[in-house]
Amino acid sequence: MKRVLLIGDSIRIGYQDLVKELLKEDCEVFYCDDNSRFVQYLYWQLNQMYHHHGHFDIVHFNSGYWDMNIEAPMKEALNPIPEYIDGLKKIVSYIKSQNSLPIFANTCPIYFDGSGKDNSGTNASLTYRNEWVIQYNEASESFMRANQIQVNDLYTEMLKGKLYYKCPDMLHLSDEGNRVCAEMVAKIIKMNL
Repeated sequence: MKRVLLIGDSIRIGYQDLVKELLKEDCEVFYCDDNSRFVQYLYWQLNQMYHHHGHFDIVHFNSGYWDMNIEAPMKEALNPIPEYIDGLKKIVSYIKSQNSLPIFANTCPIYFDGSGKDNSGTNASLTYRNEWVIQYNEASESFMRANQIQVNDLYTEMLKGKLYYKCPDMLHLSDEGNRVCAEMVAKIIKMNL
């Protein structure tokens, strides 16, 4: 049976169990319970998953909210766009070096700009603005297209939902948003099995 890894931030944590259920007849789905946060942490965590679980046929990954976050007293993003793209390059290169297929999920839209606590146990404060999401998505999608990496366009799909499928904290997804994302993730994975 094919083996699939889901890795990424708390958005991924919201849909991972649903994806596993949707794909249970088609492949074995792996993920860690930890939030992959920003590109450097995701890169490290990716290596840990390969180290502990062996080969994956497909790696579906996302990163963005943490990279663009400006947490006081910082004055600039944790990873300005050039550093974000450098991190994505390392991740894609690593996945390919393991003979796995990378699939990138872009960052979901923000309905109201604001800030709030991360919901996956880090106690970090995240600032979010849709203009940042658009800029980071444009840069990451351009890189992925140039390198023939499939992009799972969660951003566009989430625009269709009431309040962009946001839960009350206006950063994470509602149950319905998680379901819609899970269906999209399962669909693109099945297309590549």
